[in-house]
Amino acid sequence: MTALPDGRGLKIAIVAARFNAEIVDRLVETAVAELHTLGVRSADVSLLRVPGAFELPLAAQAVLHAADPPDAVVCLGAVIRGDTPHFDFVAGAAADGILRVGLEAGRPVIFGVLTTNTLEQARDRTDGQYRRGADAARDAVTMARLLRTVAAGRTPGIDPTALRDEE
Repeated sequence: MTALPDGRGLKIAIVAARFNAEIVDRLVETAVAELHTLGVRSADVSLLRVPGAFELPLAAQAVLHAADPPDAVVCLGAVIRGDTPHFDFVAGAAADGILRVGLEAGRPVIFGVLTTNTLEQARDRTDGQYRRGADAARDAVTMARLLRTVAAGRTPGIDPTALRDEE
């Protein structure tokens, strides 16, 4: 079993959509709880709300351009398929934007946006078998730690013999 990442000393921002509030509010709750479990102090967690998933990238970008940016941003939302192509446009734009913001900023911007066919699938991914809010929070801490390690020049070595195929 892999050890939990250490969130002590990290600042994490959560940017969450208001649309599909029932689902997103639960994602936020589980993300915040996971951050606390990982050692991130309440004072080091900030929460910003935006109208919907489409607005997540711009808000994440603004947070990362602030005077004292967080070590990582967790973007949380829920896009549930309906009867129109709206789902495809919003989900795709959110994913592309979130990726672009992280790459441009050089900081982790985590895609914690559920893209499901039904409300029931979204509910299952908040509290059921999956806990995507907690997963996104853990990914933010993991990536923030990884980037700090790389920036400090402490990249972990790999035993080349472990990569060889067994004969």
